[in-house]
Amino acid sequence: MCKLYVYQTRIGPVFIAYANGRYRAVFENESLESYDTVEQVALHLASRHRFIVAGGVDTRTLGIPANLRGWESCLQAAI
Repeated sequence: MCKLYVYQTRIGPVFIAYANGRYRAVFENESLESYDTVEQVALHLASRHRFIVAGGVDTRTLGIPANLRGWESCLQAAI
C-alpha cells in the first residue's frame, strides 16, 4: 500500500493510500473504505460517510478537509 496524503487529526494521522487499483482511507493501518478517486476519499471522510475509529470517534468530527489542498502530500514529504 502506497500512502499518498496525510492529515493530522487530534487522534492521529489519517491517510489516503493507493492499493490494488483503488484509493483507500486508512487509519491506524486499517483500511476504512476504498474509492475510485482520491477526491472521493477526502470528501467522504470529511462529511458524507460516517466512519467510527479509535474508540468510537466519528471521522466527521475531526475537521478533515474535503479538499485535498488541506492535506499534506506524503510523496513531497518523503523527498
